[in-house]
Amino acid sequence: MIEKPLTPEDVEFVTTLHGDETVSFVVLMQPRGDQADVLLRAIDDVAVGELRDAAREGDQPEGTAARQPAELALEHSLRALRGAGSEAVGQVVEEHPLDLLKTVVEESAADEVIVLTEPHYVEEFFHRDWASRARHKVGVPVLKLFAHSE
Repeated sequence: MIEKPLTPEDVEFVTTLHGDETVSFVVLMQPRGDQADVLLRAIDDVAVGELRDAAREGDQPEGTAARQPAELALEHSLRALRGAGSEAVGQVVEEHPLDLLKTVVEESAADEVIVLTEPHYVEEFFHRDWASRARHKVGVPVLKLFAHSE
């Protein structure tokens, strides 16, 4: 599960986690605005010293307006994973991301889930971030990784 396009560093990291093993990915792209409200994102920005980002949180597309950027981010990420030699398919999450994640894990017989996000300190502190919540739902190991900045 991702929330922004994968950087080259992200792709290298996730495709080499298991050494020379062949891996395939089912990427779920969570559109911005559906995972946390503006205030929580602004607090996270302040916590990491990104004051300008905190001030611009209200300008970011959310809800249905975030759908097209999410689709572009997903396609970019899938191309990058395929370019690194991995099989990759994916979809933008419409509703109930953890239910969808559980279904994908079951249908694909996934060995693990990787949640690759920016830090969300408030949600992580209260164990309400995607990785913490997924650990109680999907039935396979969940690895939380922090995405690289562009």
